[in-house]
Amino acid sequence: MAVQVGSIIEGKVTAIKPFGMFVAISETEQGLVHISQVANGFVKDINDHFSVGAQVKVKVLSIDDAGKISLSVRAALPAPERPEREERRGGGYRGGDRGGNARRDNAASFEDKLKKWLKHSEENLATINKKNAKRGY
Repeated sequence: MAVQVGSIIEGKVTAIKPFGMFVAISETEQGLVHISQVANGFVKDINDHFSVGAQVKVKVLSIDDAGKISLSVRAALPAPERPEREERRGGGYRGGDRGGNARRDNAASFEDKLKKWLKHSEENLATINKKNAKRGY
């Protein structure tokens, strides 16, 4: 049986290493499942998920010119259900426009935004120059 990229096949775990596990997919061929492809969540130790000799379904991700077969358990699994996210409202502490409501400037053209920035920049520079003049610089 020829192994084809994209096919899902049954294999047997032959060895587990810190970076992944080797899976025999036929009598003469075996491939590597990288640790990032073992499960949908974070995997610290593959031994927590699989043991040598276990039967496992894998998807063939790629076969390189040297014949190395890249496999994935994660891709062979059904997609996990994602909880529905609540729509975020308002700024919070991350990102956003520091000058106020970012949504009101979304329709402004680049030239308008540049003019506004130049005006603020000149005002800030004038304020700094005034303070420096009072100090006698």
